[in-house]
Amino acid sequence: MKKLLILSPYDGFSHGFWREGLADYLAGEFEIVECTLPPRFFSWRQRGNSLSFALKPALQQPFDLIVATSMTDLSGLRGLNRHLSSIPAIVYFHENQFAYPGNNTVGLLERQLTSIYTALSADLVFFNSEFNRSTFLLGAEKLLGRMPDEVPAGIATSIKGKSSIVPVALDIDPVKSYGLPGSRLKIVWNHRWEHDKGPGRLNAIVTELIRRKVDFELSLFGQQFSRHPPEFDEIVEMLHVNGNAGEIGFVESRAEYLAKLSAHDFVLSTADQEFQGLAIQEAMASGCIPVVPDALSYPEYIPVECRYSTVNEAVDVFLSQRTAKPISLDRYAWATIGPEWIAALGEICPPQC
Repeated sequence: MKKLLILSPYDGFSHGFWREGLADYLAGEFEIVECTLPPRFFSWRQRGNSLSFALKPALQQPFDLIVATSMTDLSGLRGLNRHLSSIPAIVYFHENQFAYPGNNTVGLLERQLTSIYTALSADLVFFNSEFNRSTFLLGAEKLLGRMPDEVPAGIATSIKGKSSIVPVALDIDPVKSYGLPGSRLKIVWNHRWEHDKGPGRLNAIVTELIRRKVDFELSLFGQQFSRHPPEFDEIVEMLHVNGNAGEIGFVESRAEYLAKLSAHDFVLSTADQEFQGLAIQEAMASGCIPVVPDALSYPEYIPVECRYSTVNEAVDVFLSQRTAKPISLDRYAWATIGPEWIAALGEICPPQC
């Protein structure tokens, strides 16, 4: 049995969800070694993970294949661990460093260049959405175009040529039946309480729902942090004052969380950044109708009648789609995605390798 190394140097929720699902699916096909680093100190983790990984005992054994997230400094790691330099590798992009709103932080250039080096080092490059791939390739091309000299031609084209769209697979079975909403619409917003998830837009939509006297209840299930944008506190107060508050707070138990999702009619996104949208997809698989921005990765799997460009359009979607049926997410099932991984790993490392 071939030995597969899975690297996740910033193993937060979404990366860990992907890693665990992939390892479980491939467990019967490969001997799997997983190596992770905690999801903290983002800039150091992104730039220093090759050093952190370099001398870990788990990496000192022979491998046949590598699967690494795009946070991995693959070129640096291969330089520090020569026995890894010729092992076939797939790099998986959950996100990219070119498409975050307001992305002007210190160290951004190094992070962007490192992600380009990692993509070039890989045999195959997987993205979780076409939006992710297209923004990465466009961003890489623009960045390299600003460099003063000695930039090889065709780098973005080379990466695109070995890339594929392979979403993160869902680990829940889609609902088989659905019920029509009652007179009060039950809406859930299930994202992190952070700036890139659009608290200002959420505030505006809640305000408009109340102004138009829509009978609704909004639950906020997203992960909260000690410091979060003040708009969230304003939204919670507005919901309570007007009698529209559902459940507020992060649900620790996954089974309980999925059960609560299935009790809602709609799932709302107000995100400014979304490379796939696992939170939305899990709610959709639980029977919720999505109401999402007409942008980002959403047009790849959500029909136009469920997307909005303005606050008024968002409210209109709630009113017009209340009897809609759940949307199929068969493309995101392990039954579809799992064989794509098996085929790709067999392509870069056939039985005789």
